[in-house]
Order: sequence, then structure tokens, then C-alpha cells
Amino acid sequence: MRRLIAALSIALAIVSVGASAPAQTIKAVMDSDVKIIDPIWSGAYVTRAYGYMVYDTLFSMDAKYEIQPQMVDTWKVSEDGLTWTFVLRDGLEWHDGQPVTAEDCVASLKRWSARDSLGQKLAADLSQYKVVDQKTFQILLKKKFGPMLTALGKPSVVVPFMMPKRVAETDPFKQIDEAIGSGPFILKRDEWKPGEKIVFVKNPRYKPRAEPMSGLAGGKRVLVDRVEWVWIPDAETQINALLNGEIDWIQSVDHDHLPLLKKAKGIKLLPSSVWNQFAFRPNWTQPPLDNVKVRQAVAYALDQRGFLESAIGNDEYYRTCKAMFTCGSPLATTVGTNGMMEGNIAKAKELLKEANYDGTPIVMPQPTDLGVMKNMGTVAKAQLEKAGIKVEVQPMDWQGMVARLTTKKGPPSAGGWNAYGTSWSQLDILDPAITPFLSATCEKARSGWPCDAHLEELRDKFIDASTPEERKAAAEEVQAYALRVVTHIPLGEWRGVGAARDNMSFPSPLPQIGVFWGVSKK
Repeated sequence: MRRLIAALSIALAIVSVGASAPAQTIKAVMDSDVKIIDPIWSGAYVTRAYGYMVYDTLFSMDAKYEIQPQMVDTWKVSEDGLTWTFVLRDGLEWHDGQPVTAEDCVASLKRWSARDSLGQKLAADLSQYKVVDQKTFQILLKKKFGPMLTALGKPSVVVPFMMPKRVAETDPFKQIDEAIGSGPFILKRDEWKPGEKIVFVKNPRYKPRAEPMSGLAGGKRVLVDRVEWVWIPDAETQINALLNGEIDWIQSVDHDHLPLLKKAKGIKLLPSSVWNQFAFRPNWTQPPLDNVKVRQAVAYALDQRGFLESAIGNDEYYRTCKAMFTCGSPLATTVGTNGMMEGNIAKAKELLKEANYDGTPIVMPQPTDLGVMKNMGTVAKAQLEKAGIKVEVQPMDWQGMVARLTTKKGPPSAGGWNAYGTSWSQLDILDPAITPFLSATCEKARSGWPCDAHLEELRDKFIDASTPEERKAAAEEVQAYALRVVTHIPLGEWRGVGAARDNMSFPSPLPQIGVFWGVSKK
């Protein structure tokens, strides 16, 4: 009965959006199709972007990469650093009209912390959550947790989106099947057609913060009635649709098309300020990459430039970079790289001999519908085979690959996998605490499942650091050790470029993630 009432409440809210005027609609092509609508269960970037449309967060990152309050009105921390108290702001409602409560937030944090690497660290230091009243809750700690606000406001996956208690109590390792948030948009579930489009309408109940929008923080003011994410897998078809006015915006265009778009009338380019990092992720649970010597051989055999030239081509938008925490960031360092990622075939062969590598192939799923990543498996295959490592590339769509990567049990021949190439936003890899691939918590780690107690100790050392100098030194220790055991291999950095019709207006600077508040269309 409650779900029926909720559905009717949402339907009435949706009807009220466009009752007084024709609906203004934006049609956009995101970087992938939305097939999963649980942003805690899935780490796919398009699902994260979906999450920001439908849900809200306690804190958010502004344009200066600083954490600001979002759903939270006020907060304080005790002198001993062990009690954090948060008070929600007035007027927060779920899409079904129910008020957002402290109990909802506590349940959401519990579910999130089971899936997020930094959330797991918070959970390890947690004494208890305490609900004080309907709008107030506390996080009681066993010891100080320095990155508390970073954990609650970071845009890196997994983002701690707030959900109703009854939804948040879903097993974190099972997908939710509801889309009830308190964010600025409402999902039109009846119009969602995976492989074709997903539709959002303005949430008339949403009350933005008073301050101006900044990045992902501040007042989320929705200036249109409806947003459609239309899925067009072919890059050339995307460009033609934009040129013909059939769509309004492409989140990230194929770099090969930039010369054409620069000359096109009625089109403007929107370069991202956020760098991305290509990475090779080994599966520690399956041979041959369960052997650290083989993983090290891969790290020496791979050459960053080959991936960058294949995927991007234009050096205006890429750079070689061995720093795990991205070049130009406060924690950037080349410590521990030792000639890796340069195509050192002789060193790779030496390590393979020490590992007694028996020719077991590395099975790599490869997405066919993400232009920037669709050749990563092919490039890896060419480079690794020079060192004598067999590689089998298995093409599939990105969402199918995301589902495949959750399969840990069984060898690649039974639906498993050995390695994959991917790309991370700079937002996800700025330090050892938030970088998902550095979580070495075995069964609780992300796909690839590194299992290394010492690496977790080093990450804890970073979390406990109290000065910039201590943080820098701890980050260098983490990077050096992570490269030695090979949690993942950085393969260079690149910048994306969006394109839009010139009747579109966007916030400046652009938010770090493709969101649609502050966006208008003439």
C-alpha cells in the first residue's frame, strides 16, 4: 500500500511540472547507456551521474574541490574528535512526499560503507550511529577519522547518496529496484528503455540551498522541465544527431571528431577541467595474475604512450603520467615506478621466467561502445604478447562488461576474467583513501579483489596523518608498495571534450560530473 501511495504521489508531482507551460526538454548523449539504477551497487560513471540526478548527498564538492554542506544544515565535532553531530536542513523530502529523516541517513550510510573503500575505513573506526531526533544524527568513533567530510561528500564512486530507510536497508550486495530519492530530478520509470533512453523530470518539491551553485555543491537550481539521456552507441551517429539538432549535448565526443566540430556552425566545444587516468586492473583471484611476478611483468611490458595514442591521438588532450594520484595533484609522485609502464620487454621476460609462467592466457573483456576505452584490450594484447604473455580479448558492451566484472568465482572459461582496461576520473584517485583500486580488503575489495594486509596498514597510516608532510610521505609509501604488489597499473592521462548546440547555456566552470542543474536551453 505504501508503495502504491508513493507511486501516486510521484505521478502527481510529475504532472504538476509542465501543467502551466510547454515542457522544455534537453536531449543528451552520456558516455554510456544506463542499465543499472543502483549507484551503491554499481561503480559505472553513468550510474553515478544518474545518482546525482535522482538523489542528494549530505555534503558535496564545490568547484574548488572543497567539501561543502548539502543536505546538512549544521554540524560539529567534539573536542576529542570522536563525536560528529549532523543536523539536516529544513524542507528535505523524498520524491513520494515523505520527509527525509536522520534514520534514513543512518541506514544509507550503513549500506554505502559496505561497498566503498573509504566507507569501509570509516566503518572500521565506527563505534555506532546514533539518531538524536528526526533531523539529527551522530557518528560516534572509536578513534579519530580525519577524512570524515571527504568520505561524506566525495564524488568518487561509491558516492554516499541518501535513500529512504526501507530502500537503504536492502542488502548492499543486491541491487535496489526503486528510484525514490530527494534530488532535483525524478526518474520517469515508465519511460526508461535500456538501450534507448532514460528520462528525468524536474522535482517540484526540491528546495535548493540558498548559496550559488559551485561544482556539485550549492544551490541545485533546475532550469528545464525534462532531461532525456538518449543512447546512441555509434560515435559518428552521435555527431550527426548533434549537427542536425536532434540532440542538444554530447558528454564526451570521440577525439577524432574534434576538427570537424571546431568548424561546425551552431556547435560549441566544452573541454573538461578534470583529467582521467587509464588503468590496467588485474584479477588477483585467477591464474596467471594471482602470481605477483606475472603482475609485475605486465607492469613492465605495458607502455603508456601506446594506449594514449590509440585512444586519444591528439597530445593536446593526453599526457604520460606514472603518478597513481594524477600528475599536478598535491600527492603526485613517481616513487616506486622503477621503469615500469615503458614497454620494458626484457624486464618483463625476466620476471615471467622467475614466475614459471606456463602460457595461461589473460582473458580481457573489452567494451565495444565506449570510444575512449574500446581499444584498450587490443593495445594490451599487442604489447603483452611481445613479452610472451598470451592474451584473449572478449568484446562486449560496457554495461555487460560491468556485470561480467562482478563475477569472481570460476575461471574465465566459466564467465570469469583475468584483467581489464578502464579509465578513472581524477576525482576518484586523488589520494590513497578514496582510490577504489587501492582497497586490498580481499572479499570486500572492488573487482580484482586484491588481498594484502600491509597495504591496508599503509592506507590507514595515510588516513591517520595529521599534516600535509605526513600525508605526502604516507601516500608515497602506499604508491611504492601498491606498484610492487600491482593492485593496478596507471596507463597515462587524458581530458574529455563535450559538445553542445550553441543555444545551450552551462555553468562556468563546468561541474566535475555531467549533471543538469544550472543548465538551460533557449
